[in-house]
Amino acid sequence: MRYFFLLMWLAFLSFIPLQAQNNEPPAGAAGIGDDYFPTLGNGGYDVLHYTLDIRWDDTQNSITATAELDVQALQDLPRFNLDFAGLTILDVQVNNQPTTYRREDRELIVKPAAPLAAGSDFRVTIRYEGVPGEGVDSTYDAFGRGWYMTSAGVHIASEPDGASLWFPANDHPLDKATYTFRITVPARYDVAANGLLQSITDNPDGTRTHLWQTRDPQASYLAAINIGHFVIQHIEGPNGLPIRNYFDVCCAVGAEESFAQTSDMIAFFSSVFGDYPFETYGVILTGTDLPFALETQTLSLFGRDISELSNMSQTVIAHELSHQWFGNSVSLTEWKDIWLNEGFATYAELLWEEHHNGKDALEQEITNYQQIIRGRTSFVAPGNPPQNDLFNSGVYLRGALTLHALRLTVGDDPFFTILRTYYDRYKYGNATTADFIALAEEISGKSLQALFDAWLYAEEVPALPTPLQTI
Repeated sequence: MRYFFLLMWLAFLSFIPLQAQNNEPPAGAAGIGDDYFPTLGNGGYDVLHYTLDIRWDDTQNSITATAELDVQALQDLPRFNLDFAGLTILDVQVNNQPTTYRREDRELIVKPAAPLAAGSDFRVTIRYEGVPGEGVDSTYDAFGRGWYMTSAGVHIASEPDGASLWFPANDHPLDKATYTFRITVPARYDVAANGLLQSITDNPDGTRTHLWQTRDPQASYLAAINIGHFVIQHIEGPNGLPIRNYFDVCCAVGAEESFAQTSDMIAFFSSVFGDYPFETYGVILTGTDLPFALETQTLSLFGRDISELSNMSQTVIAHELSHQWFGNSVSLTEWKDIWLNEGFATYAELLWEEHHNGKDALEQEITNYQQIIRGRTSFVAPGNPPQNDLFNSGVYLRGALTLHALRLTVGDDPFFTILRTYYDRYKYGNATTADFIALAEEISGKSLQALFDAWLYAEEVPALPTPLQTI
């Protein structure tokens, strides 16, 4: 009996958590707290800056890379997680000291040689290689494969979780950081990335290293490099804003005309939302067709088929540009609030249409949206998109109509004050739907919860209110 009791006691001890046995502080959480995507992002630290040094082999589409992450501990950290899937890890160091690490699915779990103190700054250095995305896919939908190689070169599209398929990251918009990109490619290729080009260095082995740097923090899914053969256009936008466009050589003819209104759009949106938030803007026009466009920060991504959309191309261009305010500068707190990105950008299309072609054009588009939504039961209420259909068309169209319903309810002056104040209050940060509703009620002096409940969450699509209808 005594022997049996001893075995039972030893078994009990084996179930006591390691931190309890060692009085060790809790490790950084394996998720940042997103209800929809609980394993995206990580807790316990804040990444301040990423330096990504990537050498690309165009014959294999393989990379040899070093990622340096400058990080601040938000708690005592005996270990922490990074999001990183695929690719072969060669070495992991913290503060230039070897570490132990392991991988579990899409999580890289790092245990430093000594615990990191809350408030301390530290550097994580990870060397890795392989073909980005090989053998793994985006867990969650949409444009998330990250690294795409085509016959025209490489482009990046990582929304919502594709960044961790090509570099180790705290892969959630709640942890924004600045970036340095050192991209080494065969000399015949051009490279474009977020921010501004700092230098191009010719190397003895026939490659070139392109150094790009961002001024402002950005979400990891907005980080992007683009490799190809480009015709590069430099123009000056409003207030001296540098605009640099990279048009693939296959479709550069006519591209300048397609994007000729960009500067006017920046000026208009700046007058409506507030000053343009970043140090530069421009576009990548890839040499391949794409079923989407994407608002990668300071350098929106378009496929070559954008020119085939005729007049519709200008609304798509306006949509991605407006994301620089709503989505990139004012970012999500949780992915379920994606309408704050896509509904806002879709309504920005309508504002550009109204500005360019008048009030009647706006009203016609609003009518078109209503007809489309009511004819499709698959269009969900934008406040609760399915986790596996995050970019449902209802998020775009009904999200835009939610803003139009707000405009009709409170009137133009309060409505545009709401948009400007929302941007100004949350720029370079994160916001929620509740934040926007509270701000709208604060500025309008109206109780608006019923309006938002009907438009964002009710299954049945409501009728648009008459102007200045009392809620």
